[in-house]
Amino acid sequence: MSLPLIVIGAGGHARVLIDALRAARRDILGVVDPKMASGAGPFGLKVLGGDEAIGQHQPAHVHLVNGIGGIGSTGPRDEVFRRFKARGYTFATVVHPSAVVSEFAALQEGAQVMAGCVVQCGATIGANSIVNTRASVDHDCKIGQSVHIAPGVTLSGTVIVGDGSHIGTGACVIQGIRIGRDCLVAAGAVVYRDLADGKRLLKAE
Repeated sequence: MSLPLIVIGAGGHARVLIDALRAARRDILGVVDPKMASGAGPFGLKVLGGDEAIGQHQPAHVHLVNGIGGIGSTGPRDEVFRRFKARGYTFATVVHPSAVVSEFAALQEGAQVMAGCVVQCGATIGANSIVNTRASVDHDCKIGQSVHIAPGVTLSGTVIVGDGSHIGTGACVIQGIRIGRDCLVAAGAVVYRDLADGKRLLKAE
């Protein structure tokens, strides 16, 4: 039986996750967000308090969902993931019912695959990474930890994306490309050469 879930955050990405979890009929205890007063949160869910409220629930009794988005930088999202992992908590993997994920793909802890996505055979989605709305991850791609594949991105076969990178909305990465750690690929860019760690790509390259 799946454990009940606590969603960290109550912003746009968190609300999309909650919608996906409800579509998958998952049990959500509530949300934590220090910016919100206790009471009703997104879609009527209970606001449990700030992050400290998670400590009222033993790691063996709940799973967490990382609702922190990754606009431009995935650093804050990665910090939340690492902090609660160090305290013994487990993050739930989220897959919207409309996503197509091959049985021969691997989704690591806390990976999130949103509505309309396709993840093909041999692909690996790293821990705490987001494959956002209608993105396509083709065969044998390797996505690192805390990566954000933004809406509408196309990754052709055997693409590698390093930890902490952000691939912007609608970007296209041709087959066999290696993108390093902590890279930023702008929306709509076409990537046809490897990118070194920390590279910022604002146009086709």
